[in-house]
Amino acid sequence: MKSSLLLILLLFCFSAIQSQYYLRGEVQNERGKPLEGAKIYLASQGTYVFYSEMNGLFGIPSPNPFDSITIYFDGYEVLRKKVDTHLYQTLILKMLPATARKTRNKLSSLTKNLITENNSLFAALGESYSSLVENKFIATSNYPETGFSLNVDRASYANIRRFINNKLKVPTDAVRIEEMLNYFNLHASKKNTDSTIFHCTTTIGDCPWNNRNKLFYINITAPKINLDSIPPSNLVFLIDISGSMDRPNRLPLLQVAFNLLIQNLRPVDKISIVTYGGGVHVALAPTTGDNKDKIKNIIDSLYADGDTPGEGAIRTAYDIAKYSFIKNGNNRIILATDGDFNVGQSSEKDLEDLITFQKQSNIYLTCLGVGMGNYKDSKLEILAKKGNGNFAYLDNIQEAEKVLITEFTKTLFSVANDAYLNVNFNTEVVKQYRLIGFDNKKEAVNDSTSELEGGEVGSGHSTIAIFEIELMKENIDTLQPLAQLNLQYKQHITNEPVNLNWNSISTQITNTENDNYLRFANAVIMFGELLKQSRFVKNYSFENVITIAQQNADYTNRSQTEFISLVQNAAYIYNPLHKKRRREKN
Repeated sequence: MKSSLLLILLLFCFSAIQSQYYLRGEVQNERGKPLEGAKIYLASQGTYVFYSEMNGLFGIPSPNPFDSITIYFDGYEVLRKKVDTHLYQTLILKMLPATARKTRNKLSSLTKNLITENNSLFAALGESYSSLVENKFIATSNYPETGFSLNVDRASYANIRRFINNKLKVPTDAVRIEEMLNYFNLHASKKNTDSTIFHCTTTIGDCPWNNRNKLFYINITAPKINLDSIPPSNLVFLIDISGSMDRPNRLPLLQVAFNLLIQNLRPVDKISIVTYGGGVHVALAPTTGDNKDKIKNIIDSLYADGDTPGEGAIRTAYDIAKYSFIKNGNNRIILATDGDFNVGQSSEKDLEDLITFQKQSNIYLTCLGVGMGNYKDSKLEILAKKGNGNFAYLDNIQEAEKVLITEFTKTLFSVANDAYLNVNFNTEVVKQYRLIGFDNKKEAVNDSTSELEGGEVGSGHSTIAIFEIELMKENIDTLQPLAQLNLQYKQHITNEPVNLNWNSISTQITNTENDNYLRFANAVIMFGELLKQSRFVKNYSFENVITIAQQNADYTNRSQTEFISLVQNAAYIYNPLHKKRRREKN
C-alpha cells in the first residue's frame, strides 16, 4: 500500500515538473542596446514582477507552453505579446519620442538656431578633458532667446588650484567658469527669507574690462532643506581601489574623506560599500548609520591593487542601491576615483549610455575625482551629468571637508532635477550678448540634434550666471524690461515639473561698487578667462584680477582669501618675466 502511494506521488511530481516551462530571452531597444531593469509581467504569474538583468537577459518559469508577456521600461512604449515559452525570445521595445531626444548630445547652454564654430581638442599630462567651444557674442535681433543648465558642480576650481599649487599651467579645457563661480556660493543676501522656494535676484552693472558694455547678473538661490526634515539616506560608496589609486592624494585621501562623511550618518541612514580593483567586491552590505565603527573599519582596511573594472562596479553599485532603495528617501551612489577605467565599457560614449539607462531608477550619482597624471575629468563629468548628480574634485583634506561636511546637504540632497533657465532678451534694449561660462562640448555643438540638458540643484545652493551685454543706446528708458526669465525643473522625488517666470527685469543700472559679491564674481570670471586664454581677454591682466579681488573679498571667508593667493601664484607661472623683474627690484 505504501509502495503504491509512493509511486502515485512520484508520478504526480513528475507530471508537475513536466508541466513547468521556462521562458528565456532578452530585452533590447531598436538600436540593439540591452535594457537592464525592465519590468516584466507574465499573465500566468499574476501581479508578480520580474526584471531583466545585465545585458537585458531574463529567465522566468511558466506553467504554460504559451503565455502572455508585458514589459515596461521608462521612456519606452509598453510591449504586450503572446510568447511560446519553448523558444528564446528577443523582445524589442520602441522608444517614445521624448526618449529618443534624451539620447542626443546635451548642451550646457543653448541659443536657438545659432550657427556654431569648431574648436580643437586639448589633452595634457595623460589627463582627459572635454574639448569646449567658448560662447561668443550673439545678435539679439536674430537670437533673442538663450538658456543654460543649473547645477552644483564645482570640480573645475579645485582642479585648477591643484595645477597652480604644483606650479603648472592649467589645461584650457579644464577651466569651466560657471563651476568656478559655483565654488564660492555667491549670493545677494544672507537675510532669512522664505527658504522653501527658488529666489531670483538680477542686477546690471559696469563691465570692468569693457566700459562700452554692461554685465547682467542673474543670481538664483535654491530652496533649503531643514536639517530636521532631511529624508533617510541610502548611500552606496563606490570606491576605486585599483593600482592607479596607490598615491597619498588618491585612496588615502578618499579614506579620510569618507570617514568624515560617516560622522553625519543617522540610524535611519543606510550605507553600502562596493570596491573595484582587480575585480568588483561588495565590501559592506547595507548597514545602518549607527554602526560607525564597523563602517570605518571597512574603509580603513582598503588598499590599492589591480586593474579598473569600472563598468562592472557601476552595475553592482546600482544593483545594491536598488536592493536597499528607500521610497521617498535620498538614494545616491558616491563614486570616488581618478576616472581611469580600463576594463569593460570604458569609452566616454559607452559610460554615457550605461549611466543614461540607469538614471530612470531615481538613484542619484555623485562623483568625487582625485589624482594627478591620469585623472579623467571628462569621464567623471559625463557620469555625473548623465547620472542626474553632481561632481567635485578633492585635491586636499580641506576640500574633502568642504564638500562632504560644510556643504553636506548641498552635495548630497537634491531639491530640483533637470533644472535650466531660459532668458529672452528685449530686442529693443539689448543689441548683443554673450553668456560667460557654460561652454559646450565640441561634439555636442557639432551635433545639430543636441538639446539643452538640465542639472541637479542641491539644498540651498546659489547659482550666479553673468552675461556681458551691449545696449542699443547709452541712455535708455530704465522702465523697459531687459529680459524675461523662465526657470524649469522637476521636483525631487515626485519628478513633478515646475515652471517659474520672472517677467519684468528692469534695465536700471546698479552701482556694483556697493555689491562686493558681484565684483568678486568679476574677478573670478577674469581669472578664468585668463587661464582659458580667451579671445575676450584684451584689456586686463592677472594684476587687475588681484586688485579687484583684494578690494572686494570677504576676508572672513577662507575660500575667498585663498583665491587671492591662487591668482598671485598664477601670475608668476604665466608671467615669468614679471617675476624676474620683481626679484631684480628686491
